[in-house]
Amino acid sequence: MIRIAQPAPSERRVVLTAPASRGLHGADAAKTASAGKASLLLVVFLVFGGPASDALPGPLGAERLAAQVTDPLEAGLAVERLEASAESLVLAVGERARLSVRALDAAGAEIDAVIRITGPRQGVRILEDGVEGIAVGEWTVVATVGLPAGAEQDPPSLRIPVVVEWPAVTEVRVRPPETRLYQGTTARFGVAATHADGTERPRPPAMWESSDPEVAEVDAYGHVTAHAPGSVRIGARVDGVEGWVEHEVEPFPVDRMELGLPEGPHRTGDVIRIELRAHDAGGDEVRDLPVSWGYSWDPGREDILMPGAEAQIREGRFTAEVPGDYTVFATAGVRTARVTFTVEPREVVHGVQLLGQGRVSEYHTSDFWIWEGVDGRDWALSGTWGADGWSYLWDVTDPGAMVKTDSLRIDARTVNDVKVSPDGRYGVLTREGASDRVNGLVVLDLASEPGRIRVATELDEGLTGGVHNTYPTDDYLYALSGGQKYLIIDMSDIENPRTVGEVQHEDCRIHDVWVHDGLAYSAQWGCGLLVYDVGNGGWGGTPEAPAFVSQFLTPGGRTHAVFPYYQESTGIFYVYLGDEIIGRSGMAWAGQPSGPYNPATPEEPVPEQTAGYIHIVDFSDPATPKKVARYHVPEYGTHNIWVEDDVLYQAYYEGGLRVVDVSGELQGNLADQGREMAVFKPHDPFGKIRNAAQVWSAMPFKGRIFMSDHNSGLWAVEIEPPEAFRPVS
Repeated sequence: MIRIAQPAPSERRVVLTAPASRGLHGADAAKTASAGKASLLLVVFLVFGGPASDALPGPLGAERLAAQVTDPLEAGLAVERLEASAESLVLAVGERARLSVRALDAAGAEIDAVIRITGPRQGVRILEDGVEGIAVGEWTVVATVGLPAGAEQDPPSLRIPVVVEWPAVTEVRVRPPETRLYQGTTARFGVAATHADGTERPRPPAMWESSDPEVAEVDAYGHVTAHAPGSVRIGARVDGVEGWVEHEVEPFPVDRMELGLPEGPHRTGDVIRIELRAHDAGGDEVRDLPVSWGYSWDPGREDILMPGAEAQIREGRFTAEVPGDYTVFATAGVRTARVTFTVEPREVVHGVQLLGQGRVSEYHTSDFWIWEGVDGRDWALSGTWGADGWSYLWDVTDPGAMVKTDSLRIDARTVNDVKVSPDGRYGVLTREGASDRVNGLVVLDLASEPGRIRVATELDEGLTGGVHNTYPTDDYLYALSGGQKYLIIDMSDIENPRTVGEVQHEDCRIHDVWVHDGLAYSAQWGCGLLVYDVGNGGWGGTPEAPAFVSQFLTPGGRTHAVFPYYQESTGIFYVYLGDEIIGRSGMAWAGQPSGPYNPATPEEPVPEQTAGYIHIVDFSDPATPKKVARYHVPEYGTHNIWVEDDVLYQAYYEGGLRVVDVSGELQGNLADQGREMAVFKPHDPFGKIRNAAQVWSAMPFKGRIFMSDHNSGLWAVEIEPPEAFRPVS
């Protein structure tokens, strides 16, 4: 019998994890299934006779799973039905419930068989002894009997409905605006509803109330309009729990208002800071004034109907997406001020010249890295995905004639991540799906013999479960372990690396880490961005004893990639955070179902469809990070990120390479503002999947842009000088 319950002392339990469907990362525990289906986390529990044993760590491929469970899979042929300990479950977010599943034959007797327990990762988490609620909604947990290869019968299965609800609200707090409330003005109040565990209910549905509507009234959205001077209490009720705040309404003091505009020219995508100046009758400035902002647009052409332009204005910061004449106005009580100005097109489009390709068509390509070697030549190191552990060394000094100079095969299914230290002294290959399930990483000596790959050492202590990504500095290497944590490894002696510290944030699945100025920024899916002091010292952290700094949650909980960037021209420290969503379930263009390619048939393989975008966060103050902008191109999904000299080099999977102007202060969606400088889609008729761009990573180097494409290897392009703007006729 296979069940998600604690095993008896006489049982031996083996816990395996594997993807429910093939995604772009071979060792991820879960990926989105084919179009229109939920992402599943597959957890397999096997029970054998014999002494107790610890769980085996790490993901296993299907080919190795079959070898492990031959007898239990045969037993599955006799299973008639499955029976769960509960027909359905109702959980609160964060609550766990026990659940067991039994396999029964036609007579109702239990059978020792393989049962796979799955559930939508965005909604529930499958545990060793049950299920945990992750997100509010109605979900389905599925139990399926494992059968041997070639079985003609359909595997018996059981669907268990799971409803996840919010926990009870224990406290409600009304948040007044930072501005004052003057007679005749309107300001929006906020509300925070807290659960017993300290978490907050997102966007709680509040019932608002005013203690004295003649002084100030409040609408259903928390907008408070002041009518007369005096004291008033504003309250909100969420799930029967109330919170109140007292506020003072003052007489309206403003005699005149005006708006100040910075000098132009103003272009689409620019953040134009409009200054509001308000004065009373005596000429004194009035501060903390609640203001409503708005704008109107005139395209300057009779063949364009108004309205139609999109722009964004937030506390006086205005950004236009299309050119034209704009009028911005600010209103407070009975006073209104306005200013009109012209916004010109950004005109940053460049041509792209293809320099060359290093074709890899027999395998899928994963990550790559490029650097100048100690011999002065330019080298690139690339990995492969689902390709028996191959990696390649390339001489790319002439991008038009890239040459493989060496290759290396390591014990791995996938070499997911490839990186090189800034000084070019050592490289790192990550291992996923190793035959011994130990995985770990391989350290390469890149300095002693340029043009050849020499293994300095293999490191696996503390790195079981698959190493997905690393980040090397000259002195330290930050290596992910099984999606649970990252180790900090002293690399002063690459023959004998030494682990000195680690970071593991509770209940977070980590995917990427990047270090800047002694702070480690990690992308951790549903936990968003986590920042630790690993040597900066400002928060007391060291490599040996990292210290937590802050956390930032992104919408959707798919935080996959991270890139910190200090913008010298503005003094703003931005962090770019990328989603990864494999599949387009629920979207108008869900794409064709993808699947493994069978070369015995004439059918072509279908590339997978992706979704997601880049979140841009102002992290100048780590204590109060603010999302200020995004880069979102519909119908594609983002992967790895690189920003250099105010240019974003974005790998956008089937959207290709996107080169984006990110100069100046950022606000709104950059893709709508004319900030895209160039796009290149690497279509190769001889690729692993023919003519299907799927850019994994991009990296600028010596005035050129190199990229790895999942289906066709390495590419190099060059951005041409900008051409004069020519409207399309």
